[in-house]
This record gives sequence, C-alpha cells and structure tokens, in this order.
Amino acid sequence: MIFLFLRNPMENTISWNALIAGYCKYGSEDEAFGLFWEMQFDTLGSVLKMCTSLGLVMRGEQIHGFAVKTGFDLDVGVVNGLLAMYAQCKRISEAEALLQDMEVDDVISWNSMVVECVREGLKEEALSLFGRMHERDMKIDDFTIPSILNCFASSRTEMKIASSVHSLIVKTGYGTYKLVNNVLVDMYGKRGIMDSAVKVFERMVEKYVISWTALVTGNTHNGSYEEALKVFCNMRAEGDISPDQFITASVLSASAELTLLEFGQQVHGSYIKSGLPSSLSVDNSRFYCGTAHDFRRRNAIFNSMEIKDLITWTALIVGYAKNGKAKDSPQSYKLMIGSGITPDYITFIGLLFVCSHAACMVDLYGRSGDFTKAEELLNQMEVEPDATVWKAILAASRKHGNIENGERAAKTLMELEPNNAVPYALLSNMYSAAGRQEEAANVRRLMKSRNISKEPGCSWVEGKGKVHSFMSEDRRHPTMVEIYSKVDETLRLIKEAGYLPDMSFALHDLDKEGKELGLLAVPSGAPIRIIKNLRVCGDCHNAMKYISRVYLRHIILRDSNCFHHFRDGNCSCGDYW
Repeated sequence: MIFLFLRNPMENTISWNALIAGYCKYGSEDEAFGLFWEMQFDTLGSVLKMCTSLGLVMRGEQIHGFAVKTGFDLDVGVVNGLLAMYAQCKRISEAEALLQDMEVDDVISWNSMVVECVREGLKEEALSLFGRMHERDMKIDDFTIPSILNCFASSRTEMKIASSVHSLIVKTGYGTYKLVNNVLVDMYGKRGIMDSAVKVFERMVEKYVISWTALVTGNTHNGSYEEALKVFCNMRAEGDISPDQFITASVLSASAELTLLEFGQQVHGSYIKSGLPSSLSVDNSRFYCGTAHDFRRRNAIFNSMEIKDLITWTALIVGYAKNGKAKDSPQSYKLMIGSGITPDYITFIGLLFVCSHAACMVDLYGRSGDFTKAEELLNQMEVEPDATVWKAILAASRKHGNIENGERAAKTLMELEPNNAVPYALLSNMYSAAGRQEEAANVRRLMKSRNISKEPGCSWVEGKGKVHSFMSEDRRHPTMVEIYSKVDETLRLIKEAGYLPDMSFALHDLDKEGKELGLLAVPSGAPIRIIKNLRVCGDCHNAMKYISRVYLRHIILRDSNCFHHFRDGNCSCGDYW
C-alpha cells in the first residue's frame, strides 16, 4: 500500500486519509500517527509559503500559533518558513524572537534570515544579524556572504566594515569561490573603490562573463568610460567568453558617454549576430548611445523598439535637454504620460532643466542678463542655494561680463566646493577679459596657495576605427606632424573668416589637436565627435564655431557640462554653457 502511495503523482487529502485508515485498520499505531503528523507538517509548509508570497502576516501569525500548540515550532523547516514569512512582511522583531527562542543556534535558520532581510531591502537588519552570527562563532556559508556584500554595495555603510568582512572571507576560505569574488568586484565597483575591484578580479583563477561585467559596470558607474571599454576589449581578446545582454548594455552606455557611436554600433551589431534574445536594457543603452549624438537616428531607433519603459522615455527627455533641444522635452513628456508610463525624479530633472525649477529659473534669468530678477529668486528660495544655482550665476556673469556678480558667485562656489578649480579659472578669465590682469594673477596665486590644481585637460576623438586621446600640450601622437600642419591651415582659414583668438582664457588651446585630427581622420560628411574631461573654454568654443562654418562640418563636443553641436558657425548651446 505504501508503495502505491509513493508512486501516486497526485498526493491529496483522500490518498493521505486512505493510507492512514489502512494503518489504523490493521493496528499499525506508530505508522498511522507518524503519517498523520507528516500530513500536518506538509500542509503547514504549503500554507506558510502562501502567506509569505501574498504577505498575509495575520494568517501567518495564526499558523505560528498553531505550530506552537502542536509542537511544530521545534522543527527547523517550520521555523525557516516562519522566518521567511516575517521577513517578507518586514516583521523583523518577531523573526528575531523566533531565532532567540531556538534551543540550539541553527546555522541554516540564521543564514536564511540574513538572506531574507537582504532580499527585502532590510540591509541594516541583515548586517546586524551577520554581526551577531560572527559574535556567536556561527559558520557562515557561500550564500550568506554574497548577500552581505550586496548590502555594502547598495548602502552607505562604512567600507571599514566591508573590508573586515572581506578579511573574514579570506580567512574562512571563501575567497576562492567564484560567486563570492564576483560580488566583491561588484561591491567595490559600486562604491567607487576600483583599485580593490581590480585586485580581486586579477586574483580570480577563472573569470566568467559575470566577472567581466562587474568590472566593466564598475568603471562605467564611476565615469571611467575609456577603462570600461578597454576591459571589454580585453575580454573579447581572450576569445572564450561571449558578451551577454548585461555587459553589452554597460558597454553601450560607456560608448555613449565617449560619443563613440561607431564603436557602439559595432558592439550592438555583434550582439544581434550572436543570436541572444532581445533585451530592453540593451535597447535602452543603444537608444541612449544614438540620441546622445545623432538626433537624425533618434526616431528610427526609438520607433524600432517594441517595448519602451521609463528609462527609454527619460533618456529621450534628458537627451533633448542636454543637447540644446530643450523645447522638445515637454512634448516627449506628454507622449510618455499618454503611453501610461509614470515618471520618476530623474525624468523631472530633465524637465526641470528647461522648466520652472528655481535653479533653472535663475539660469534663464541669467541667460537674458536680468540679474535683478535672478537675485530676487535667490532671496525667495526656501533653502540655501546649492552649487548648481551658483554655477548658473557664474556662467551668466561670465557671458555678460558682470564682474560683481561673478565675484560673488565664484567666492560662494569656492566655499561650497573647496577643491573645485573651475570657479578660480572662470573668475581669473573674467578679470583677464576685463583687462584686470593683476586681479587675475591674484586669483591664480590664491589657487596655488590652497593647493588646488586644475585637472589636466584631455580630449578624445574617434577616427579611422580608433579612439585617439590627447593630453594638454601632448605631442606624442604618431601623426602629430600632419596634425600641427592642419592646425596651421585651420588657424589661417578661420582667421580669414573673422576669428580673433582670445588669449584671456586660461584654458586656451587644450583640444586643438582633437579638432584637427577629426578633420584629417573623419570622412567628409560624417560628424566629428570629440569628448573633453573639462568645460570647453570660450576661445575654443568660438574657434569650433568658425571651423564648422569654414569646413562645412558637424562637430559634436561633449564637455563636462553638456553636449555642443556646432553647425554652420552656430552652437546648439546658444553660446551659454
């Protein structure tokens, strides 16, 4: 009879009761009661799973009471089910009481509780439980460790604690586990500690696509876009690892930030050829890569996407705002709402960039030179103006030559961001432009006395299938002779067209090599794409307007502030950045 029961694919109440009745009929007391309690236990587990998945905490408490009355609360399996239910319903105090009431500390129960807390976003509680486990000398496992490391990756917990956990991992022998190492790389990357991420990565005996993805994503997350692409290329060079949708999405994002449209197209083409399934994250990154530089491709990419989520629409709205097409952002927002997508705060940042936010309004008044209204708005703000507001004032003062407001904005920025060299450089430029050379020199001396140094200027340009980088006054490029010959030609032609060099700008001539290499390496008719790590200076900005007109080229420059599209002697920023 028991053989038939075990082979029955549909165990139900009738089959259970029939088997119990059979044992009772033949006086098999122990078997009958054992099966009865097993049936209760099986039912209890099923009901607890339902309470957990549906968040039925009151029903779960009733089951808990029944378990106590029947003695099932002593069973580890039931306790783990109750722990999962309480964690899911965020009733941590009840869960901790369960752990405390256990006669013997059960490692599985504690580990399960830690994992459940992390899964429910209760990171502080998870860290507290993990600390108590360590105090009790309880053994941690290779499932608990990744969960705890994820807490450090996504919270503001001090990294000293994370380093201690890392040391514990090494001591307990889990440092060789691939899952643990992958999460370590991810954790350090998300917290911006890339040197530690690289060390863990390089010590890994076997590297999987998830390992490479963690390192690429970490670099992208921290703005090291060129390094992210180098890591990706190294992975491809090894030959035995194929990219998946996650690393592809991260690489496309890095390509977008570096304005490497052709490289991004190659990566996406390779992804399509690999036969991997369609991925919304890849589509969104591809869309961002396209809209960041070439708006003529925007509609084609956007319309080809079968699914558009919040990220898709937000990329469209923010892309318009950052590329000098602010008037199109509100219209896109209306279309997004009409499609049933609910905006988040990032969407509103894109809108507020062009609408009614206080900083944006200060920016708008500054653009028009109405410093009186900008001042009134500053005084009416309910909170202290932040650096964004003062940067808008400083930019407006520079454009309109308002030294008094420029001094005030620059000095305030020096207090808010004491290590930022930009306000010093801009104030010095303003003094120089006004012929106040002694005051400009004083600002530079002040900057030096405070040990504040400008970040070295660097620019990148894509041409002939390669990414070329230039540091300020760097003459090591193999085609530097041709480049400087083109520089001389370009200066002669744009001067003939009316360009007058403005030597008052402290950041003068940082990216001339990039522009000229673009003219040499990028085919006629194709956009020249340049990226700078610093804000473009006024003289370089003016020169690029003339170059776009003289050579009939479309130049796309991404500096530290925004995208500039130079065409026919004009810039999309309206000479305000």
